[in-house]
Amino acid sequence: MFQQHYLFWLAGLILLVVAVMSWRDSANPRRLTTGLFWALYGLIFFVGDWTQNLFAQLVGVEESARALHITVGVLVVIMAVIAGCGGVRLGRYHQRSAEERQQSAKRLHNKLFLPALVIPLVTVIGVLAFNHIPGLQTAIFGAGNHATLVTLFSMTLGCLLAWVITLKLTLEGPAQSLQEARRLLDSIGWAFILPQILATLGLLFTSAGVGTAISHLTETWLAVDNRFIAVAVYAIGMALLTMVMGNAFAAFPIITAGVGIPVLVVQHGGDPAVMAAIGMFSGYCGTLMTPMAANFNIVPAALLELPDRNAVIKAQVPTGVLLLMVNVVLLYFLMF
Repeated sequence: MFQQHYLFWLAGLILLVVAVMSWRDSANPRRLTTGLFWALYGLIFFVGDWTQNLFAQLVGVEESARALHITVGVLVVIMAVIAGCGGVRLGRYHQRSAEERQQSAKRLHNKLFLPALVIPLVTVIGVLAFNHIPGLQTAIFGAGNHATLVTLFSMTLGCLLAWVITLKLTLEGPAQSLQEARRLLDSIGWAFILPQILATLGLLFTSAGVGTAISHLTETWLAVDNRFIAVAVYAIGMALLTMVMGNAFAAFPIITAGVGIPVLVVQHGGDPAVMAAIGMFSGYCGTLMTPMAANFNIVPAALLELPDRNAVIKAQVPTGVLLLMVNVVLLYFLMF
């Protein structure tokens, strides 16, 4: 049966190949550290039950989980040191000349968008097929609830199909596609791992009781007895914490536990459904205005090779501020 860790292994394998290619790139002034960064990141994707069993044999069953977590933590710290010291640099990627790329673009025209459109299309078709064709999900994944795996598996199929279509359209070989993957990864650099780091940070904040602390501070120092002030604190707090954490999903349980439920729902009797919907939207306003949301703001700037890495954020700030103000008004009038 197909299992989710197979997808992680595929991602790890690609990163290890990128690492080897980086080590062999003499044009990269930091080829050793660049390759090490991607190699460590790739190895983390191979962590699973087999590593848990290995550590159990080495240090015992009771200490195996803790030892494994510490090991992964050390790898992440090493990656952070490499990135912080500028260890991830660009190299040579055997690209076509500018004239050849322009000629290829003229030949392909809007066909260039086809691979990008194939990925979501195949993902949607796959999810619908697995959910509506009796026995298909069980036949491939086995018994149980595989909602997440169905989505990831379908998206992987979409990516593989898009890759094949891209090779056919561009008349390039698989090796050059890996070179382009390496170029994009090196261009994005440390920001590529931010989504995982920030998701982990959200779990740490929740476990540490940050939501409880926020609730105490707001009730002690802010006039949350006033309904409008309470609404503004919740919406703006969602945006600000999202700007710090870079992820509205990570900020949502913290602000909702600290302000949303105890103040807006319990104290003022608001509708929790409206609170959740507009609260998340307020978090997205923060996403538009922070470099911490690297996959939305920094990565596009790197992919488009913009001279200003913050150009996307600067263009989105007016929209983010205006939407946040509108959300405060909507929350005030629709929630109660």
